[in-house]
Amino acid sequence: MDLDFSEDEVVRYSRHILLGEVGGIGQARLRAARVLIVGAGGLGAPLALYLAAAGIGTIGLVDDDRVELSNLQRQVVHGTSRIGQPKVSSAADVLEDLNPLVRVRQHAVRLDAGNVAALVAEYDLVCDGSDNFATRYLLADACALGRRTLVQAAVSRFDGQLSTFKPHLGGPCYRCLYPTPPAAGEAPNCAEAGVLGAVTGVMGTLQATETLKELLGLGDGLSGRVLAWDALAMRFHTIRLPPDPDCPLCGPSPTIHDLSAHG
Repeated sequence: MDLDFSEDEVVRYSRHILLGEVGGIGQARLRAARVLIVGAGGLGAPLALYLAAAGIGTIGLVDDDRVELSNLQRQVVHGTSRIGQPKVSSAADVLEDLNPLVRVRQHAVRLDAGNVAALVAEYDLVCDGSDNFATRYLLADACALGRRTLVQAAVSRFDGQLSTFKPHLGGPCYRCLYPTPPAAGEAPNCAEAGVLGAVTGVMGTLQATETLKELLGLGDGLSGRVLAWDALAMRFHTIRLPPDPDCPLCGPSPTIHDLSAHG
């Protein structure tokens, strides 16, 4: 591991380096890390900002949308002057200005069964900030099959949820929590149900914190637990999530062996 830091890096990351749990070795780990962020929206915006500020060496951004006026209530990495731009290029400009030492890779694509496995394989850890169940299941299956840790967050209205999935290391997978997708109309997205903008900021920042902990090997992670937040009651609670012995993806007799079910 390269522990040679430039003067700029020493100053920029000084508050990290001062932490005994991080130090120079931990900062070097962050510099060497490759993190894929799926979704440059409400969750991905604060997540990407904090990972870039922390000095993650390579950040990949996946999103095929363009910035719209209705995004700006919560997607704080974008601005009014960037309306109409691809979200990945809008976000990349801001991240590179925040920290020019970070490499930002733009993937202006919609994830599908044909491209997700190759993308996941290029990174050490994956963060899911998507806003639909089709992408969540596709990404969760690809990470489990590709043996990549997945830090997954979701929001709706005034609530948030966060967990880390590491079935390749003995933890549960996303399907242990939700074996099958909800029926159409059962779980409306933010465009249909609405969301308090600051809720996405809190959850995206928590997602960044868990990602940094995973990369640094610090503290108690959320593998095997689900963190739920009720913003109106200002109450957090944690739900235990053991591996499901009947899980079709990570159980002892899996029935999902590839991504063909995703079309």
